[in-house]
Parts: sequence; C-alpha cells; structure tokens
Amino acid sequence: MRSLQTMPSGGDVESSPTMRMHLWLETAGGVLFGLGRLQLLREVERRGSLKAAAESLGMSYRGAWGKIKATEELFGEKLIERAASRRAGYHLTTFGSGIARNFDEWFRNVESYALSSSREYLPFSLEKYT
Repeated sequence: MRSLQTMPSGGDVESSPTMRMHLWLETAGGVLFGLGRLQLLREVERRGSLKAAAESLGMSYRGAWGKIKATEELFGEKLIERAASRRAGYHLTTFGSGIARNFDEWFRNVESYALSSSREYLPFSLEKYT
C-alpha cells in the first residue's frame, strides 16, 4: 500500500493520535496471559507481596489470586511462590520471571512494528501510548 501524506479532505487532526494496544493470549480455558497479568507479576516482584501488588493495581487480593491461579493452571507451571519465610511474602518463580520478561519483549516488538508500519496505512503520525 502506498504511503499517505495528508488527511482526506474535511479531516482535521489537531494533534497526533495515540496508538493503544491491548494484546493478550487466551485458550478455551480462559485468559492465559496479557498486560494485566504482566503488571500483576511485576508488582509482586517489586513489592514482595501479592496483597500489596493487588492493592497497588486497585484489585482485590482474591481477584489477583484467582488470576494467578487460573494462569498457573493453564500453563501447568507456578508463576509465584512463597519466599523462604512467610513474612518475606512472594517472589516470581523462574518460569514466572521468564514469561513476564518474554511477553513484555514480545509486546514491545509488536507495538514498535505497529507504530512504524502505521505510516504506510494512515494519513497521520501516531504517538506511542505512555
């Protein structure tokens, strides 16, 4: 497709539109992984607590626990585990850390491609959502 240089007549874009993407993986059993699960894992790692991670994301502990458990069941792998002592909270398993890192990298690559290729299809420049 050829590159478009101007807006069609009558079109007016005061500022560059922002591209927002919601990308997730699902199976017949439900959501496998997406940005919400990634944020939850990052917060567990950062805070060392599933409760604190859930609160920081505005969700209930029960909701966060349910999302983690559902994803663990679908993967057949643990994402988080208790630290050595109960007071130390939770940390990511090797698998949880790896899936978080790999999904994040994949998402960034898809987003980068979508932004760069948009110039071929759209008559305006897109900004990355931050």
